[in-house]
Amino acid sequence: MTDHFAGDPRTNRERMLAGDLYIADDPENSRIADRGARLADAYHRAFLNDPDSASPLLAELLGELGEDAVIKPPLYVDYGENIHFGARSFANYNLTALDVAEIRIGTDCQIGPN
Repeated sequence: MTDHFAGDPRTNRERMLAGDLYIADDPENSRIADRGARLADAYHRAFLNDPDSASPLLAELLGELGEDAVIKPPLYVDYGENIHFGARSFANYNLTALDVAEIRIGTDCQIGPN
């Protein structure tokens, strides 16, 4: 088997977050991606019943959730923890945020559906 990263002591996750080439099937990345998918699904289900009670799940999923921010589900993420969503920002249905690198959405931003 070829070592594509000979001499690079970083993990695949560290390479990914730095924006460098990495192997996507890294076990740590898989574990975090599974967590993100479960939390996004739980957020979606909770939002349908009581949007206010769903907010803590969204805050747990994201790296940062600003005050009075709203993301209408479904929300699709790679990991979730690399997404920083500013105060009073809004994202409509079907946001897909591929957060293999940091995503920062500022304050008072509006994002349309899909």
